[in-house]
Amino acid sequence: MGSSSSKTNSKITAHDRAILDLKVQQDKLKQYSRRLELIVERELALAKKHLAGGEKKKALLAMRRKKFQESLLEKTSMQMTNLSELTSSIEFAMVEKQVFDGLAAGNQVLKELQKEMSIADVEKLMDETADSIAYQNEIDELLSTRLSVAEEEDIERELDALVETMLPSVPEQALPVPHAVATTEQEQEAQEESDSGKVAQKKKAGKQRARNEPLLA
Repeated sequence: MGSSSSKTNSKITAHDRAILDLKVQQDKLKQYSRRLELIVERELALAKKHLAGGEKKKALLAMRRKKFQESLLEKTSMQMTNLSELTSSIEFAMVEKQVFDGLAAGNQVLKELQKEMSIADVEKLMDETADSIAYQNEIDELLSTRLSVAEEEDIERELDALVETMLPSVPEQALPVPHAVATTEQEQEAQEESDSGKVAQKKKAGKQRARNEPLLA
């Protein structure tokens, strides 16, 4: 709590206190002015009452007191106006000071940036940028130019040659067959020969039965 309060108080400057004091004085003058207005109204009411009662001297005395209070009220109003103008002037001067400080800080930052960016560096960058733009314009111009038939054919031949260089090379000798693959093929051939032999035996047996059946009848 204490540290928080001390931090808050440390932020209040002398200018802030001056403005606060002026506003407090304005409030006091407003209260005083209100009391004077009430006194003026009361003296006026007394003057009317004395006149109604035929007491002219008392009525005249009440009007004199009323006049005096009105003069005080006018002076109070002038003081309130002066305080208000002074407060506004101080507040405006503080705003101007803040603007000035901001301009000073910005000017300092600008100077530091200008030190980091010399004229020679800027000229070099501009030259490099101009060269890059010119180079890109040349490329765009070349790409937009229509090629002749012969140039198109040359480009096609160059592209074909490039494709051939990228293709994998074909081996001159046949690749050796793995042992496992060869064994499988041999087994398949033996199976096919065995199946063919069985078919031939069945055909031979069928023919033999056909020959023997008439003899049995």
